[in-house]
Amino acid sequence: MAGKDFDFLVIGGGVAGLTFALRVAEQGSVAVLFKKAPTLSSTAWAQGGVAAVSHESDSFDLHIKDTLGAGAGLCNEEMVQILVEEGPDRIKDLIELGAGFDIFKGSEFHLHQEGGHSVRRIFHAADATGYEIQRTLLAAAQDHKNIEFFEDTVAVDLITTHKLGEERDQDNRALGAYVLVENQTVEAFTARKTLIATGGIGKVYLYTSNPDVSTGDGIAMCCRAGARIANMEFMQFHPTCLYHPQAKTFLITEAMRGEGAKLKRVNGESFMQDVDPRAELAPRDIVARAIDYQMKQYG
Repeated sequence: MAGKDFDFLVIGGGVAGLTFALRVAEQGSVAVLFKKAPTLSSTAWAQGGVAAVSHESDSFDLHIKDTLGAGAGLCNEEMVQILVEEGPDRIKDLIELGAGFDIFKGSEFHLHQEGGHSVRRIFHAADATGYEIQRTLLAAAQDHKNIEFFEDTVAVDLITTHKLGEERDQDNRALGAYVLVENQTVEAFTARKTLIATGGIGKVYLYTSNPDVSTGDGIAMCCRAGARIANMEFMQFHPTCLYHPQAKTFLITEAMRGEGAKLKRVNGESFMQDVDPRAELAPRDIVARAIDYQMKQYG
């Protein structure tokens, strides 16, 4: 079996995989595997934007409070604090790499407000924020001499020490992955460190706004390798999509509700104000359940 060896193997090329690749590229060679083209990822399909504190009317404490509230008591508070407090610096990183977020009144960023947020704190690039972030990270990674891209490559299984015959009482370590490459042969990609960043599993559903690459490959590989898989019961259903029986479903950005769009029954009546005091700006799980109920009740 042919093989390639790197210091780091990154399976998946969305925001997580590319960010990791850029961080570790100064420490050695990095291979990034893309199942299809580099622009086909859930990151690139994301519309609304990225939440970060940036204004006097906002604060870390308020952002943390909003996040914990939307999480209905299930959030890891330490992780929420890290997420919120590092948010502004990560936005700065993206801007320094060339990301173009929308500007309002000369030099001030135009911020959206979305569900679960009590103030405007959503940085966005029109309604294609994910695409802009993906474009920015791809350009930076492509320019780095230590990062190599492999397109149309499907990771089939992890190479682990147990599979190679190491005693079962020893820790099972990942040594890379077996990869189906363009010519339909399998190659071994080995590395000192392997990152699984393959995204979600939305394509297990008949109707989804996820891209076709969201098939849960990384989750399955980790499960077969004996890794602990957690929180699989948490599947987010975005409240607003356009459904057509002969075409692919696509997402309707949450920013529309942030700018005042109303959800209505078939008879034209609004209903979210009867469900939650935040109405259309309630967290996604509340809005999604309300829409589901209305559709079942009224068609």
